[in-house]
Amino acid sequence: MPIVKLTHPDKELFPADKITKAELAEHYERVADLMLAHVRDRPLSLQVFPGGIGRRGHFLKQIPDYFPAWVARVELPKHGGTVTHVVARDADTLRMLVQHNAITLHVPTARIDRLERPDRLIVDFDPEGDDWGVVVAAAKAAGERLRAAGLEPFAMTTGSRGLHVVAPLRREVDYPDVLAMAKSLGRALVADVPDELTQAFKKERREGRVFVDHLRNRMAHTAVAPWATRALDGAPVAMPLRWRELDDPGLHPRGWTLRTVAQRLTGGDPWEGFSSAAASPRSAARKLAAA
Repeated sequence: MPIVKLTHPDKELFPADKITKAELAEHYERVADLMLAHVRDRPLSLQVFPGGIGRRGHFLKQIPDYFPAWVARVELPKHGGTVTHVVARDADTLRMLVQHNAITLHVPTARIDRLERPDRLIVDFDPEGDDWGVVVAAAKAAGERLRAAGLEPFAMTTGSRGLHVVAPLRREVDYPDVLAMAKSLGRALVADVPDELTQAFKKERREGRVFVDHLRNRMAHTAVAPWATRALDGAPVAMPLRWRELDDPGLHPRGWTLRTVAQRLTGGDPWEGFSSAAASPRSAARKLAAA
């Protein structure tokens, strides 16, 4: 197995908090087993900050030619050509990404062996302001509707402003079908509280309401990976939750950070049983469409 040596391990990637490249690498090593369950065999999109988060970063999809030959990769079609993504299959790959100043990992909802067949449905509740109570209530309502449709919901703070509600799926239908399911779910949630939620993509049409984003369920679209560090002061982490934690009045979208995640790990995997909870989307789609 390759050993990845960090150059400039003391480089401060989060200058306001003096969080170094070495600390970021330690975080991804610490959470690797749990994270890889949701990252392995998916084409990665990376947020890279060569000068740390205090300077301009960029999204990286095409694997650079200076990445080591041992790193797994997959070539996918894009408009006018192809793009070759990194594929993370082990902790060494995560460490290598930190070596090249990648801070946040984003993944699609399908794996490379069946890229047309998503294995999860994601709804992102994204507030414009300080509407955390609305976000949590909407996530709970989404969970109730998903359970009524025969799916099992899991929740995750994004490490930024909102929450993701995720339902594992058997790989039985293509992206358009899962997108339609998520859109139907969002439509029903908005209909219940139209003054608080919206599906309007354009910000000027949201009028301060929480955006119920179903669009991450499209082919080649991505969402922040569970356990990923966000490129924000404090180094908050996208944290999988136990569903009951949505009832915690102290819950916050940036409630866990790179420096506090270790204590979180002592309680085991909050998403234990995620894969085994995968259910058929076929009957769920009919129930969600009828809601």
